[in-house]
Amino acid sequence: MLTFPNAKINIGLNITEKRSDGFHNIESVFYPVEWCDALEIIPNQNTDATNAVFQSSGLAIPGNESSNLCLKAWNLLQDRINVPPMIHLHKVIPMGAGLGGGSADGAFMLKMLNEVYELKLSNDELKDFARKLGSDCAFFIENRPVFCYNKGDEFEDFKLDLKGKFVVLVNPDIHISTAEAYSGVSPKKPEIALKTALSQPISEWKKIVKNDFEENLLLKYPTIAAVKATLYQAGAVYASMTGSGSTVYGIFEQESDLKSSFPNFAMWQGFFKV
Repeated sequence: MLTFPNAKINIGLNITEKRSDGFHNIESVFYPVEWCDALEIIPNQNTDATNAVFQSSGLAIPGNESSNLCLKAWNLLQDRINVPPMIHLHKVIPMGAGLGGGSADGAFMLKMLNEVYELKLSNDELKDFARKLGSDCAFFIENRPVFCYNKGDEFEDFKLDLKGKFVVLVNPDIHISTAEAYSGVSPKKPEIALKTALSQPISEWKKIVKNDFEENLLLKYPTIAAVKATLYQAGAVYASMTGSGSTVYGIFEQESDLKSSFPNFAMWQGFFKV
């Protein structure tokens, strides 16, 4: 079975308070985009095999193989499966970029195992497993726009329709760790609640829809600020950094080819599908 785990962007990101467990409460809207990896699994033909076989291509994945979320997803469900899978991940989505690519890989792996091995797990059960992989993994089980809160792992339906609008994502290859991003933030309640802000026309978002990580990181990394400014100069009606990573996106009313504007950076552009 072959599938294509997709990225997501954060539309607004307010860091509202620090929790007693060391995490932070946030509010944001997660919105899927079509920048995708490719993930394939097939049951091992060697029925005596006891461990999953994992291979990857494309972008080099840092760290130990055992820390990969595809394998961690397999570990969560392996006691339900007799014949382990052979897994191939072709990595396209930049890592540590605020796009949730690794989280998508782990969540899609859970969904594929559920389908290929006919485990009959419900979406709610899959979300519970996904939360064990990471805070935003559960989003990719249903993979539709949601308002998220608490640690970013609780969701509620939110009506926001960007279908047909054009989006450009630019990754300037600056790695920002989660710890670094949070170190420059003072949690606070937003002046305008995110749900209220996003109910306004998109032309108003520039003034009222914020990513709290930007205040510090755009000063620290002028390249990221320059990408955002270039997107606005090119006609974006709204532009923002996504998550705590360095990727910046711009939303346009009409298609606009910006490949020549960012020749040295990884980028993706296309239409919102949902």
